[in-house]
Amino acid sequence: MIWSLLGALAASVCFGVATVLQAIAARNTHAGQGVDPRLLIRLAGQLPYVIGVLLDLVGFVAELAALRSLPLFVVQAVIAANLAVTAVVASQVMKLRLTGREWTAVVVVCVGLALLGLSAGHERAAHVSTGLRWALLGGVIVLFAVGMAAGRLEGKARSAVLGLVAGLGFGAVAVSARALTSLSPLDLLRDPTTYAMGLGGVTAMLFYATALQRGSVTTTTAAVVVAETLVPAAIGIWLLGDQTRHGYVPVALAGFVLAVVGTLALARFGEPVPTG
Repeated sequence: MIWSLLGALAASVCFGVATVLQAIAARNTHAGQGVDPRLLIRLAGQLPYVIGVLLDLVGFVAELAALRSLPLFVVQAVIAANLAVTAVVASQVMKLRLTGREWTAVVVVCVGLALLGLSAGHERAAHVSTGLRWALLGGVIVLFAVGMAAGRLEGKARSAVLGLVAGLGFGAVAVSARALTSLSPLDLLRDPTTYAMGLGGVTAMLFYATALQRGSVTTTTAAVVVAETLVPAAIGIWLLGDQTRHGYVPVALAGFVLAVVGTLALARFGEPVPTG
């Protein structure tokens, strides 16, 4: 199980660095009206974004490996904590100053992750019904439609809704990966969760990039963190049978809360682009 925890941490580092690169590229790319799917094509011409996507892919492989034997609530909390990684890196490389409150938040995140690691039980791929697999794909399609409609909103409401949609997209990727019982190419082609995972990833990337491009970074990032941690954690516990080690439920709950609250305190590092 230690290798799975290391995989989740490696994924968090990859996603944290990728966030920096993708946010810089998003701010340097022409913004269309509403939600423009062509944004991803324009971003593909930006080297920082391409490198960020490659890091995302490496991170996803590490996340997928972690999800084969760790509960969703552990992996998603670790993944969301990539903002702690981003904050520390930004303070050194980009000379962004962390306040005492933010350094405290980094420590809180680390304590929370340590408690989650201590409490994590060993899991296997979840065996879910075919109906639930199709429902997951249908949910992602609805999510995409909601995101397109949310592009017409204004101000923080737009940032919040797009952030929630992006976070749920990331969550759908994690839930789909957790539900995969076979990685055989033929089985993957027949499994609706494969397509839910792909569409969920595209949905998350599109709406996260759109929200960062013209919206409030703090509001967007906070919404993403909440959506990508709480919803998958609940699904994992109620539908996929995720559990803690025997007698460690309070430890897991405390660790999850500390990790999420600490991460939310670092929300401004969703786009650590230096100003001045």
